[in-house]
Amino acid sequence: MVIMISLARRGATGGCGLMLLMLPAIAAPADWSVTPTVRLRESYTDNMNLAPDGQARGQFVTELAPGVLVSTTGPRLQAALSYTLQKVAYTRQADRTSQQLDAHGHAEVLPDWLFVDARAGITQRNVSAFGPQLVDPAISNSNTSTVRAQAFSPYLRHHFRGLATALLRYDYQHVGSGGLLDVRSRAATLQLTGDNAGRGWNWDLRLRRSEIDDAALAPVTMSDASLTLSHPINNSLAGFGTIGYEKQDYHSLSAQPQGKYGTLGAVWTPSPRTRLSASLGRRYFGKTYGLEASYRLRSMYWTLAYSEDITTTHGEFLSIPPAGLSDFLFELWATRIPDPQLRLKTIQVFLAISQMMGAEGNVNFFSHRYYLQKQGRLSGVYSTPRSALAVHLASTGRTGQTTNAIDSVLLGPDQLSLTDRTRQTSLQAGWNWRMSARGNLTVGASHSRAKSLTTGREDRNSAVTVGLTRQLSARISASADLRHVRHTSNAGGNYRENGVGASFIVAF
Repeated sequence: MVIMISLARRGATGGCGLMLLMLPAIAAPADWSVTPTVRLRESYTDNMNLAPDGQARGQFVTELAPGVLVSTTGPRLQAALSYTLQKVAYTRQADRTSQQLDAHGHAEVLPDWLFVDARAGITQRNVSAFGPQLVDPAISNSNTSTVRAQAFSPYLRHHFRGLATALLRYDYQHVGSGGLLDVRSRAATLQLTGDNAGRGWNWDLRLRRSEIDDAALAPVTMSDASLTLSHPINNSLAGFGTIGYEKQDYHSLSAQPQGKYGTLGAVWTPSPRTRLSASLGRRYFGKTYGLEASYRLRSMYWTLAYSEDITTTHGEFLSIPPAGLSDFLFELWATRIPDPQLRLKTIQVFLAISQMMGAEGNVNFFSHRYYLQKQGRLSGVYSTPRSALAVHLASTGRTGQTTNAIDSVLLGPDQLSLTDRTRQTSLQAGWNWRMSARGNLTVGASHSRAKSLTTGREDRNSAVTVGLTRQLSARISASADLRHVRHTSNAGGNYRENGVGASFIVAF
């Protein structure tokens, strides 16, 4: 607890303080796990600045990173925090300090009435989908920036038996990145979901109003009201329809961002292992399509999704990524790795090396604009008692809905049309082999393409990584990794980078 308070006082993030506010209201006891850690890493890269061939310079890098892991799972409180203060020393340039944070919590303050959710994060992100891409947080890269994000959401929820479940939620969100991004949003949502106990028609009424304050723009207000009706056709098939009205007052380049909308769809659940949901509709910007599918066996899990919506950079930073693959592996590897903390750590390393964290193969590039985003992804994992194979295919298309002039600070006046229409595709794969009860080998490969449909610029990035981890004792682990990265572009700036590193982690 003292560690969490000190982080909040240091200003690492306001989200830690928000999580602390939940704790006094929790009367039920909960078991807390607080684990201080220290990571020491030594690495070498032959292209520190990701420069073109002939200009690359090698450099050794030393990292000392103290951190803390905090978690609790109780009947009324679930929280987890992972914080690292990273001190990086270089042989040919000035040292620097950075932070990494991933914190989230959920509290039930009043049983069956008042709840609180909170999230906070500090991460390194790519500013643009074009140019050098983030390879290692320790490597110098002019195309990266530190993003700090916080979200705080108290809400009232109560089930009125035989009538409906009522939800009244307030959301506060903030995303900042130095002078590049500074966006705050506030939203209120009222939702009523009918209770028919699975018999006949059911309904869902939703009202939402949000205010977005971007430091680079005039404030934007969004309002949305919708009614959804659903009806079971048989034991495995149900149909649904939505009608609504939305109004947004950002300055659009095409259709006025307001009007009536409607959606028709169906959900097919032939077995507890298989689910398919499909929909089609129309909004003010045209026809829309949606698809969600999942298929699960004892040792295999697949998900397929497609969506179309208006989005923003800060909205994507705060979106919750799909957790299906990590949840599946956590359950599946329960006998393979009985220690839950070690199991979670192994899964995180596996997903990070194979770059399988949601749709991260495609860059959520910095922008103050509103975009029509069409995104599809296919993810799957196949596991045996000693190995696991994961694949991820993603495609993201964005079309600007507002003027590109507001991004002049981010792109420069000669690059404003670069992100008017973009298409990104990525393919990633990872393989993990459990060599012994204490050792794991992970191999990852990825290839991505970012294309500007307005200027014709096309950048490609490929990477191969190999990681070896070994649990030396209950509190000490060691790892070694290799990587090879290539970047090509028809606008120039091609480069290659090779890196090798070794690290020790001590948990106290």
